[in-house]
Amino acid sequence: MTDDSFLTGRTTRRTVLAGGVSALGAGCLGGGGSDGSGGGSGSGGDDGAPPLADPPVGTNLATQPRLGPDPAEVRGVVVAFEDPSCPRCATFEEETVPKIRSELVDPGDAALVVRTVPLVYPWGEPAIQALEATYARDADAFWALFAHYFDEQDAFDTGNVLERTETFLTAETTVDGAAVVADAESKAYDDAVQTDLAAAEAADVSGTPTVFLFRDGEYRTRVTGSVSFELVRQSLGL
Repeated sequence: MTDDSFLTGRTTRRTVLAGGVSALGAGCLGGGGSDGSGGGSGSGGDDGAPPLADPPVGTNLATQPRLGPDPAEVRGVVVAFEDPSCPRCATFEEETVPKIRSELVDPGDAALVVRTVPLVYPWGEPAIQALEATYARDADAFWALFAHYFDEQDAFDTGNVLERTETFLTAETTVDGAAVVADAESKAYDDAVQTDLAAAEAADVSGTPTVFLFRDGEYRTRVTGSVSFELVRQSLGL
C-alpha cells in the first residue's frame, strides 16, 4: 500500500462490510508490513497527497471526536480509523495512544481525531451506532465508552453489545444509556456513521487501525496495522 493510495478510492463500502475479517489484509488481524520504523505499512513523503483540509480524510473533520487542539490550529494531526471490535485497535489504544496523549496531545503539539468504521466483527456495527449516539450527547461519555469497548472487547457480541452498552453508560456516565441504545437500534445517527464509512472508502481504508499523519496541514504518511508511537513521533517531526 503506497502513501497516496487513498487518492484512488479502490475499496468500496460493500466490499469492506461484506469482507469482514478476511478483508483486513495488513490491518486488524493480519501481520502488517514494516517501514523500518517499528510500525506497519506505510512510508514518509508528500507524494502530491492533498492537505488535511481536503477530502477524503479531512471530510467533516471538525465534527469528529478528538483529543487536543483544533486540527486546523495545531502542528501535528493524527487521524485514526478504528473499529471497536478490532484486536489491533485495542493494542493501538493500549500501547500507542497513551503516549500520543501524554507526549503530543497534552503539550498542545498534536490533535488525535478518531473516525470509526465497522470492518471486523459484526458487533462493531451496533457499537459504532451507539458511539455516535453517545457523542451527540456528551464527548466525555463517548471517550469512556470507546475505551470500554476495547477494555472488555472479548465480552461483546451482537447479542449483548447494546445491553452491555446501556449498563455501562448508566453506571459510569451521566448519559441516558437507554436513550443511546434506542437511538443505536433506530440508527438515529446513521448520517454520522455513513460519513466515516464514505471517508474510509474514499481513503482506501480496508484494515484497522489505519492512521493518517499530517504536519502543518500537509500529509506525511499512513500506517495500517501495528502503529508504534515512535513512528508517529518521527513522521510528525515532533
